[in-house]
Amino acid sequence: MIVKTKKYKLETKTYIWLAFKNILVDLWWVWLIPAAILIGSFFIEGALGWGIGISIALIVLYILFWLIQFTGITQMEQNKILFEKLSYEIDSRQILIKLNSKQGMPVTWDKIQTVKKGKDEYLFILSKAQFIHLPYKVFKSENEVKFVETILKRKNLI
Repeated sequence: MIVKTKKYKLETKTYIWLAFKNILVDLWWVWLIPAAILIGSFFIEGALGWGIGISIALIVLYILFWLIQFTGITQMEQNKILFEKLSYEIDSRQILIKLNSKQGMPVTWDKIQTVKKGKDEYLFILSKAQFIHLPYKVFKSENEVKFVETILKRKNLI
């Protein structure tokens, strides 16, 4: 069976938010650096203000760095196709991303690192900044959502 979705356009704001959320979870250990600086400043007399300032600056710079990166991705010409209306064909071999009936790109299951199932979406993560976002509304029926979930369980992705 092949699941054919409706056409779906990933909005740039949705992409930035999902990519940012993904990177924060994926690189959780980075948050230990400002925490270590802050804890270390407790043990040095008169350094608490500097520790708080440096920790806040690191957190703000880290967040800005990733937000600028993901915003830049949405502006690049070679990534414009990610934000066009695309349809998807999902089967047990691959996910076929289709721009139209003649143009498409296959993504085999081995290229997908993990899949996150939300309350109303699937997020197929290919890398830190590359993913396929499929809300349940793009599927034509509840049976198609269940079939995709069955494929994902067989592939040990969820």
